[in-house]
Amino acid sequence: MATSKYFEKCFITVGTTRFDLLCSEIVSSPVLQALKRSGCKDITFQIGNSKMDTGDYELDGMKLHCYRFKDTIENDIRNSDFVISHAGAGSVLEVLNASKPLLVVVNEDLMDNHQLELAEQMQVDGHLFYCTCDTLVCTLDQMDFSLLKPLEKANPTYFFQSLNRLLKIQD
Repeated sequence: MATSKYFEKCFITVGTTRFDLLCSEIVSSPVLQALKRSGCKDITFQIGNSKMDTGDYELDGMKLHCYRFKDTIENDIRNSDFVISHAGAGSVLEVLNASKPLLVVVNEDLMDNHQLELAEQMQVDGHLFYCTCDTLVCTLDQMDFSLLKPLEKANPTYFFQSLNRLLKIQD
């Protein structure tokens, strides 16, 4: 994980969802200024099905490249210094497995918001920071990546031991 608050390249993803509120917040002057204060100069933004237009822009002196979908976002994650993501489990785990600092923005408009539960627990465990669109600027200004700890790599041994026991019982 990064040990500094400063990063130049930020990757932002909303996954396959439509998260228009996050899209509009990201390009707002207060959020762009908070990103600039953290050293950000270049944003790659996967906007999914949101209303925002794709393309290359310059906003508040920052480069912004927006696209809807790719077969994989692995290279965008790997080439970034920091990731802002929606709270989907797949996106969260992909970023954490790549050992990138992560800020999760919870979509409060979702019903039965299991994403909030995931984000809260992962923050309690020290793996990421989370916020809402309303608290994004404040969180960007206050987070300290040096406090984050890497997600422990999965050990499939326990799964296979359990599977073997289960199969032996049924023989």
